Amino acid sequence: MPETEKRLRATVAKLRKTITNQKAEIDELRRQVTTLTLASAVLVQGRDTSTEPAPIPGNVVPLAPPTA
Repeated sequence: MPETEKRLRATVAKLRKTITNQKAEIDELRRQVTTLTLASAVLVQGRDTSTEPAPIPGNVVPLAPPTA
């Protein structure tokens, strides 16, 4: 096999490995973005809810939260 073909094959193998690594990195980044987006939504939702309970109509008896 000629030397140029050997170098070409080595370069192709190296590029394929690089592509595989990049695909894995992109998948990991997508997972991180999803996780951060969900965490952000939880934080925003928690900030939007008021700490005061909603007013209770006159005919409703409030229940105490369960205690552990």
